[in-house]
Amino acid sequence: MHIAEGFLPPAHAVAWGVASAPFVVHGVRSLTREVREHPESTLLLGASGAFTFVLSALKLPSVTGSCSHPTGTGLGALLFRPPIMAVLGTITLLFQALLLAHGGLTTLGANVFSMAVVGPWAGYGVYRLLRRFDLPLMVTVFAAAFVADLSTYCVTSVQLALAFPDPGSGFLGALGKFGSIFAVTQIPLAVSEGLLTVLVMRLLVQSSKGELTRLGVLVAGRETGANAEAVAR
Repeated sequence: MHIAEGFLPPAHAVAWGVASAPFVVHGVRSLTREVREHPESTLLLGASGAFTFVLSALKLPSVTGSCSHPTGTGLGALLFRPPIMAVLGTITLLFQALLLAHGGLTTLGANVFSMAVVGPWAGYGVYRLLRRFDLPLMVTVFAAAFVADLSTYCVTSVQLALAFPDPGSGFLGALGKFGSIFAVTQIPLAVSEGLLTVLVMRLLVQSSKGELTRLGVLVAGRETGANAEAVAR
């Protein structure tokens, strides 16, 4: 997903940076308030950021000027809401650009918009929608991580198609080409990320039930056989 350094035209790079900035600024305020009011959450915040960093660093070659990889943003979005995930995602993308040559500084705004803004909001929206139907928590966690991943690549396809429309079929033709190429690797990666996120959430339910309850991810527990079923907000 990371669009490579210098790949976007300057006007596009600036525009995506401007579009991302309000979300990041709002996220910084939310993160500051969370840490100030609940300093005990710093460990889980760090774990969410590390999860995103590690997963999104596992890149596979894909469309010229980009790549395919998991995003890891769904977990942080469910735990701390999308605004805070925008900050964690931005930090992740900045460090990857500087230390791993993964993405770039000129394309940081575009990568932030797709992975740290749209992905978390899309995943969180699906999570909240499915919870209205009283589905099991882990089903909604899988769906949220899956959608957060795929929506990121849909936005990246749009960004590339806007920057490089097809000479014959224009924006829509380019969008179809970029999207179909991404889909070959990204759909299996999204499924894998969903399953991994479910595994991590199960571990958190067992080890950090009090913190998840405070965050609102768990609001009640009821026995189902020998196990307590987590009921999300």
